[in-house]
Amino acid sequence: MAGAEKYALITGSSRGIGRGIALALAQKGVRIAVHYYQNERAARDTLGEVRQRGADGLLVQADVTRPDQISEMFRTVKSAFGRLDIFVSNARPEAPAFFQAPLDITLKQWDTAFDSQAKAFLVGVREALPLMADGGRIFAITYAQGSRTGGLQPWVAMGSAKAALESLVRYFAVAAAKRGITVNAISPGWTEDSVMNTLPEQVQQLIREWHARGWTPMGRLGTPEDIGNVVSLFCSDKAKWITGQVIYADGGASLMNPEVPPEIQIG
Repeated sequence: MAGAEKYALITGSSRGIGRGIALALAQKGVRIAVHYYQNERAARDTLGEVRQRGADGLLVQADVTRPDQISEMFRTVKSAFGRLDIFVSNARPEAPAFFQAPLDITLKQWDTAFDSQAKAFLVGVREALPLMADGGRIFAITYAQGSRTGGLQPWVAMGSAKAALESLVRYFAVAAAKRGITVNAISPGWTEDSVMNTLPEQVQQLIREWHARGWTPMGRLGTPEDIGNVVSLFCSDKAKWITGQVIYADGGASLMNPEVPPEIQIG
């Protein structure tokens, strides 16, 4: 991250994991375009924290299910920054917009999931690449476990959309490789200050206790700061040979065998 000033756009960075990424990059002096959809107050809070870390930036508003609004967002970023070095596709709609089991989900809910993930990434990367010099960094935030399993039935639309997103990461990685631009997906495990915190408190406690008991070998849930640090690490020049990968940032949770109680696995 050394050298000339860097510029980043992070969708869904008003709170949660997106905010964690914004603050980690701000700590390195990166100027941040803080994106939000409806919660302008939270976005302003994030921008305030960016400035407390000695960086600067601006707010950009868009509904990422609307390609025209994504394009307008990038025009705003181009006007303000002139270029872009880092693009992170993180935004996700609130759970009621897509959270429904496969036998009950509406086509509108299905389309919302895909429009906000694979389609938004497709449009976003095609807008980002012309603004990037060689050596840029592109990230998609996924949930790889949910894209490969079927137990959490109401996750069917988002799980399928994330699977498509991960596939698109690989295709874009090849397309951008000759310019030295890397394209990777980051897969957090269960993370505090994220979608988990929209669940009933009793459910949240069950999840925390389960992971502390050993389902996450490191004995805790992740934090937005953890994920921000991973993105910051992959923005380093030392990560320029890694592209087209799904990077698990989950404290080892993805290594556990779901058929065996964690107490038996880790002793």
